[in-house]
Amino acid sequence: MKKHPAIAVVEFDEIPTGMSATDAMLKKAPIAFVKCGTITRGRYLTLIGGTTASVDEALREALAHGGTAVLDHLFLADVHPRVYEAILGRRKPGNSGALAIIETETVAANVRAAEAALKGTPVDLIEIRLADAGLSGRGLSVYQGALPDIEAAIEIVTRYVDQSGGQLRHRIISAPHEGLIKQIETSTWFESQDVLDLGGETV
Repeated sequence: MKKHPAIAVVEFDEIPTGMSATDAMLKKAPIAFVKCGTITRGRYLTLIGGTTASVDEALREALAHGGTAVLDHLFLADVHPRVYEAILGRRKPGNSGALAIIETETVAANVRAAEAALKGTPVDLIEIRLADAGLSGRGLSVYQGALPDIEAAIEIVTRYVDQSGGQLRHRIISAPHEGLIKQIETSTWFESQDVLDLGGETV
């Protein structure tokens, strides 16, 4: 359950400006929470949440302060509850159904894609990763649901990203193997996984 109606994401392509702009955001408006820090490819990522007015005011300050160092940004005045939970690291284990995997060049683009997919279809958002280890600055999200819903979600996201001029990579797995489902129940990050014994041939 989300505690705050609005969120903003700001990506900076240089760390000093990112830290300075984040400081300016915090001083500008009484936002409810902040999560910020360095991510891969020498970028700085800031996530804030709170009331619509405070988040909007803080974001405007970040954009003015960050200038050309702002790589991408996002403002959601009424964020979907599952997107809110996912960006704070709360995963939803997979169950059954088709999978969609969406990769974008920036974190903000992936959060926008998740918002569009969840508000337009009944798919489940299993995981969203915000440019963490191994992603080279990209955003990654995984969805599950009935195949027609997954296809509709990809169509919505593709149209949305195309209109914003972003880059999108995606795949649909209509009938994922049980082994893959068990792995993504933990994470899509390799380092977090245990070896899964599938009982196949050994000699």
